[in-house]
Amino acid sequence: MQYFPITDPTLIFFVVLCIILFAPIIMSKLRIPHIIGMVLAGMIIGEYGLNILSRDGSFELFGKVGLYYIMFLAGLEMDMEGVKKHKQRFLIFGILTCFVPLLLTYFMSMWLLGYSSKASFLLGCIMASNTLIAYPIIGRYGLQRNSSVSLSVGSSMISLFMALVMLAALANSFNEDAGMLFWLLFVVKFALFCALSIWLIPNLTRYFLRRYSDAVMQFIFVLSVMFFSAAMSELIGLEGIFGAFFAGLILNRYIPHVSPLMNRIEFTGNALFIPYFLIGVGMLINVRTLFDGPQMLLVVLLITFFGTFGKALAAYASSLLFRLPKADGNMMFGLTCAHAAGAIAMVMVGVQLKVTPDQPLVTDDMLNGVVIMILVTCVVSSLMTEHAAQQITLRDAQSPVTSHQSPLTEKILLCVKYPDIAPQLLELAIMMSDVKRNKELVALNVVYDDQHSSKNRDQGLRLLEQLQRQASASDVKMLTQVRLATNIANGIKHAFRESAASDIIMGMHVHTDVNPKFWGEFIQSLYNGLNRQIVLTRFVQPLNTLRRIQVCVPSRAEFEPGFHRWLERLCRMAGNLDCRIQFHGRNESINLIREYVNNLHPSVRAEYTYMAHWNELPRLAEHINDDHMFVVVTARKGTISYKNAMERLPNELMQHFSGKNLMIIFPDQYGNQKEDSMTFTQAQHHEESSVYDWLLQKVNRLRTHKPH
Repeated sequence: MQYFPITDPTLIFFVVLCIILFAPIIMSKLRIPHIIGMVLAGMIIGEYGLNILSRDGSFELFGKVGLYYIMFLAGLEMDMEGVKKHKQRFLIFGILTCFVPLLLTYFMSMWLLGYSSKASFLLGCIMASNTLIAYPIIGRYGLQRNSSVSLSVGSSMISLFMALVMLAALANSFNEDAGMLFWLLFVVKFALFCALSIWLIPNLTRYFLRRYSDAVMQFIFVLSVMFFSAAMSELIGLEGIFGAFFAGLILNRYIPHVSPLMNRIEFTGNALFIPYFLIGVGMLINVRTLFDGPQMLLVVLLITFFGTFGKALAAYASSLLFRLPKADGNMMFGLTCAHAAGAIAMVMVGVQLKVTPDQPLVTDDMLNGVVIMILVTCVVSSLMTEHAAQQITLRDAQSPVTSHQSPLTEKILLCVKYPDIAPQLLELAIMMSDVKRNKELVALNVVYDDQHSSKNRDQGLRLLEQLQRQASASDVKMLTQVRLATNIANGIKHAFRESAASDIIMGMHVHTDVNPKFWGEFIQSLYNGLNRQIVLTRFVQPLNTLRRIQVCVPSRAEFEPGFHRWLERLCRMAGNLDCRIQFHGRNESINLIREYVNNLHPSVRAEYTYMAHWNELPRLAEHINDDHMFVVVTARKGTISYKNAMERLPNELMQHFSGKNLMIIFPDQYGNQKEDSMTFTQAQHHEESSVYDWLLQKVNRLRTHKPH
C-alpha cells in the first residue's frame, strides 16, 4: 500500500477517466442509474474506502466546475415560456419544498436529537435546499421542457436562494458587529447583480455572436459568462451555483437546444466535469461512521427520513394542488430530494461557526450524518427520477394525437452552393426538423456539367464535408451528394424524388446587377416544376440573435395541402429560438393557426394581427427590425390562395425589405399530382414579369412625366 494514495497527476486523471468509462457499463448491467455508479466509485477509491486517490485540488476545481455545469444546463434548457405562464406554480412549489422539510427537520432535531435551536435551524436549511444531481437523467430522456421538470428546476432555485439567505442570517447572528446594515447592503448588492446581468449579458452575447462564428470562441465565451456570473454571485454573498443558474436563464434564448453550440456545452459537461463532481461527492462519504454506534445510526436515519419525507410531502402536495398526473409528482420528488455539494458547503459554514471558542455549532455526528444522508438521497433521487422519466416517456408515447398532427413524411433536402451562407442554411434546417424523430437531412450540391465541372465538383465536396462536420456536432444525421446536371433545376428535382424528400431549403440568389431578376436563374423554374414545399431564405445576421418572426399569410392559405407543414416548420423554429412569432392575415386563417399553435405548440409565444388585404404588405416594412425575420407565405399561379397582387412581390421585397432577414415559402400544392406531369393547362415555366406588367410600367411612366 506504499503506492497509495496516488499523487501523480497523470495517474490520477487516468484513474478518473477509467471510472467515467467503466462505471456506466457496470451500472447498466446492474440496471442502476449511472449517477449512482459515479458516487459509489468515489466512495471506493476515496480515503474512506480503498484510499486509491486523495481528494486533491483537481477534485475541488473540476468538482466545482461540474456543479456549476449542472446548474447552468438546468437554466439553459428550461422552458422560459412555461415559467412565465406558471410563475405562481413555481413560487408555490418553491416555498413548499423549502419550508416543509425545514420545519420538519427543525422540530425533529430539537425534540428527538436534542440539538440547539441554531444547530437545528442549520440542519433545516440544509434539508430545505437540494442539488439537481439527477438532472443528467432528464437529458437522456429528452424531457428538459416537461412541465414537471421545469417546475422542479425553478422551485429548486427558489428553495436554494431562500436557504442561502437564511444561512446568511444564521451566520450573521454570530457576528455582533453586523445588523441591519448587513441586510441593507445584501439587498442592494443582489439588486445590482441581477440588473447588471440582465442588461450586460444579452447585449454582450448579441454583439459577440453576430461578429464571431468560430465554434471554439463561442464555446469559450459562454463558459466565461457562466464563471463571471458565478464569481459575481459569490462576491455578493451567495453561492456561485446561483450565478451559474442565473446565467443559464439569461442565455437560454441565445443558445437553441438543437444548435452545435448547445451540443458542445452538453458534451463537455457530461463527458468530464459532471462525472468529476459526482466522484468527488462520493469521496466525501464515510460509510464506516454508521458502525460507530446506535446514536450515529439514529442521527443518519432521522435526518434522512425527515428531510426526504418533507421533500416528498411538498412534491406530491403540489402535484395534487396543480392537478398533475402521478408520474409528474414522482418526477418532482425525484429531482428535488437529492442533497450534494450545496449541503456540504452549508454544513462547512456551520463548522466554522463557534458557539463557544472550543465548541463548533456542528458536531461530528451531525457532520457525518449529513454526509451519509447525501449518499442515501442521491440514490433515492436517481432511482425515482429514472422511474418517473420512463413513466412520462411511455405516457406521452401512448397519448392520442390531436387532429392537427404534423406531417408524417419528413425529409428536408438542403440545396447549398455558397460557403458563406451554407452553414446558416444547415442551422435553419436543424431548427425546422423534428429532433425527436431523428430524421436525416440530405445536403445537395448541383454543378453544371461543363468544362469546369471537375473543379466545381471538388469545391462542392469540400463544402459538403464542412457541413457534415457541422451536422455531426449537432448530433444530426445527414447524407451528402454532389450531382452533375446540364440544368440546375432539373438536377434538384431529380435529387428530390430520388431521396423521397418532403421539402427543400435553399438560399436566395444574390444579385449585383442594377436591374436584377429577383428569383435568379433557376428558382422560378424549380418552384413551377415542383409542387412540394420550397423555402427560400436570406440571412443578414445569425439565427440565434433573432427576436421575432413576422409571418405574412395570404387569404385562403388554410385550404392548401401544405398549410400544416409550413406552420409546423415555423413553430419549431420559433420554439427552438425561443423568440416571438407574429402572424398577419385574415381572421379565417388566423383562427386556424391559433388553434394549431395552442394544441401542438403551447409554449410558442405567438401573436396574431389582422391584415385585410395583400396590398398591405409594404406597410409591414415599418415594423420589421434588423433582428426580425420576415416570412412571406406565397403561392404558385393557378392555386387557391394565389392572387394577382403576388405578381408585385419581387419588386415590393426589393424596394421595402432590402437588408432584412427574409424567408419566402412556397407550400405544398396541387394535392398528389406528380412533379414531372405536363399538361397544356399548366405551363412548366412562367416569366418573372409578364407583358402586362411591362405595359403597366409604361403607362405609369407616361403618367408620371405628363406635363401639368
